[in-house]
Amino acid sequence: MAVVSNKRSVITLFSGSNDPYSHRARIVLAEKGVTFDLLEVDTTLQPQGLVEVNPYNTVPTLLDRDLVLYESGIIMEYLDERFPHPPLMPVYPVARARTRLMFYRIDRDWYKLMDKILQPNLLESDKDIFRTELKESLTSVAALFSDSPFFLSEEFSLVDCSMGPLLWRLPSLGIKLGAEAKVISVYAHKIFSRESFQVSLTDAERALSEIR
Repeated sequence: MAVVSNKRSVITLFSGSNDPYSHRARIVLAEKGVTFDLLEVDTTLQPQGLVEVNPYNTVPTLLDRDLVLYESGIIMEYLDERFPHPPLMPVYPVARARTRLMFYRIDRDWYKLMDKILQPNLLESDKDIFRTELKESLTSVAALFSDSPFFLSEEFSLVDCSMGPLLWRLPSLGIKLGAEAKVISVYAHKIFSRESFQVSLTDAERALSEIR
């Protein structure tokens, strides 16, 4: 994946080719228009370059000069502060706290269920339980997606950077939102249509669209 920009950087991102946590970090980088070196790795093979900088051997891992970061939420907030334009976090403390709380809820309520569905050795019957839970959880808050142009915000934010990879993967997870959640589908199309989202996609992630 090539990222073209006039903003020079010495940033390297270790990324999974079809990893939602890496995906949202790539969206932030694309949204900021940052040039970076992308190293797609398979963490199960314990690639030497990654192991040398990250004791947990996880992706995404970001290198910026002598700084090493390895947790997608930390990476995303760092990038927003490191490259302040366009801002992806609110200016005021209360709004920033609410954004962080929503980010936490997305990880705890929805990404955790996605992680369970993606477990390779899990029984299909158990995956069906988590599919139902994730679908019902999203549908229960569908109204929130129509309150603002973006998710709980007038402007595109880190929350949207996190929601995009999740919604993009729903069909490949075996989840189809019903008519009662049409507003989420409209929101998802808006996010998928952004240039930053399209630029962020790896070949493996782009192939997921064939399942839609």
